Amino acid sequence: MSKYRSHHCNELNASHLEQEVRLAGWVADIRHLSKSLSFITIRDHYGKTQLVFSEEQGQAFELARSLKPESVILVKGIVRSRGKDVNPDMATGEIEVEVQELTIDSLVEQLPFQLHEQPNEDLRLKYRFIDLRRNELQEALKLRFKLMMEIRTFLAQKGFLEIQTPILTASSPEGARDYVVPSRLYPGQFYALPQAPQQYKQLLMCSGIDKYFQIAPCFRDENARADRSPGEFYQLDMEMAFIEQDELFALLEEMYEYLLPKVTKKKMQEFPFPRIKFNDSMEWYGSDKPDIRFEMKMKELTPLFEHSGFKVYQEMFKTGQVVKAILVEGGASQSRKFFDKAQKEAKEKGAFGIGYLQYKDGEVKGSVAKPLSEEEIAAIAEQMGAKTGDAVILMAGGRNLVNKALGHVRVWVAQQMGLADEDTLAFCWIVDFPMYEYDEEAEKWDFSHNPFSMPQGEMEALDQAAASGNYGDVLAYQYDIVCNGIELSSGAIRNHRPDIMYKAFDIVGYSREVVDERFGHMISAFKYGAPPHGGIAPGLDRMVMIFADKENIREVIAFPLNQQAKDPMMGSPAPIMPEQWEELQLQVVPKKEEAK
Repeated sequence: MSKYRSHHCNELNASHLEQEVRLAGWVADIRHLSKSLSFITIRDHYGKTQLVFSEEQGQAFELARSLKPESVILVKGIVRSRGKDVNPDMATGEIEVEVQELTIDSLVEQLPFQLHEQPNEDLRLKYRFIDLRRNELQEALKLRFKLMMEIRTFLAQKGFLEIQTPILTASSPEGARDYVVPSRLYPGQFYALPQAPQQYKQLLMCSGIDKYFQIAPCFRDENARADRSPGEFYQLDMEMAFIEQDELFALLEEMYEYLLPKVTKKKMQEFPFPRIKFNDSMEWYGSDKPDIRFEMKMKELTPLFEHSGFKVYQEMFKTGQVVKAILVEGGASQSRKFFDKAQKEAKEKGAFGIGYLQYKDGEVKGSVAKPLSEEEIAAIAEQMGAKTGDAVILMAGGRNLVNKALGHVRVWVAQQMGLADEDTLAFCWIVDFPMYEYDEEAEKWDFSHNPFSMPQGEMEALDQAAASGNYGDVLAYQYDIVCNGIELSSGAIRNHRPDIMYKAFDIVGYSREVVDERFGHMISAFKYGAPPHGGIAPGLDRMVMIFADKENIREVIAFPLNQQAKDPMMGSPAPIMPEQWEELQLQVVPKKEEAK
């Protein structure tokens, strides 16, 4: 028997009646029923048990009356039946422990907040060690651990090796700001914390490793979002040699099919995962991260209004802009207030607004019912598949703006009407990303996604684009996994040919010399025998967030930074000592005042 405990706080049941036991844990709840009787719930990592203190127990009873919530206690007592007072919500609900001895190991001072309260996030993060005592946070951490163990089991069975790659590395252009670490031995030079193990895992393929993975810490100096923690995050980093895109897709789908029953009660909506081209996703959903738990695809109706008497929509046709719409099944019963709120949502995304039609029994109402002709209203219903009881929301404007704003309204409508099944996981692949996009500000072409991806069509595709001058036509072997509107993962079949890599980087302004300087180790490895290879990197934090049904990613991370990329508990970032500045040969250069 341990000095502190004979059982955990979730173990005792009727089979232990009349046994002497020891328990250790935190005071979760205190109820002084009378001057001579008290009930205290003790909690540990595993569960809870009810303790009974009566006046006959003398010193133990007196100590119990002095306890405060979250104090750490050790008890010895006898297991008794609770008779008819069984608590079905507790694993130990059919018993209680009649305490004979009580030791207060740590008597709590005034808590900054009670666990049943929901104080502001910064206060919770400042005292995260208290906050983590909440059952829902501990359950999220258990789920995280379970997920990692099952991932390792599955990938080991598939022949993968788990290999750790360096944390101190060189800066590279991967789309976000680097966290840099100054070198004491080489003043003026810096390491960078890896945004991802991208280059290392490709070099492992060149080393003859066939299948690699690691649960990798990644560091990006980005702003926080609900689904993105600033500073650091973890991803399931994977790379495979001699693999094609379809093979990789099949492996990932098999992995999720294996994982889901083990970590969540949610069900997969469709298997294999549907594949949606990037351009189609933008046209149908206004996003490359679509939530496909509900249909409501956007459809273009612009040709219907070539000769319309409604000048707003006719002008769209004449000027090369668009009119698009979504079908809201059952939307005819929604109030005007509902559509006014939808209008506000659209305007917040930069749109002029929305129009809407409600197909009610025997009549059509809505903000554009009067300016549109009966023929146009009927044609809209036919194009959209609208029936009696449905509504259609329309939006006019530039294509990109309408896609973005109407896509946002689509998600808002689904949330308001409860169209997305919370118990469903709707995975999909987004494929055929453009290799390049034109930067209007810089007036140059840039990589749209991953600079190390293989262009579809390889060198021939780049040469054809160079001849036409439109590099936007080049598609890449890049792909994302999206689940319920959240991007879980990005990946690609890699560019392992030096000649294609030089050409691909030349298009965005990197000379051969610059490529050799920045990626010489990659080019060198590719010149000495590089296999075709590809990979993907699902975000671990996001997977846990979705499987645990959390809206905020910080609820599944033990010690996250806050939205301002600060750690209120540890006080980081923080100044360093003067001698550290000196040995690093660094100083702070004040920002120049802006010219008045």
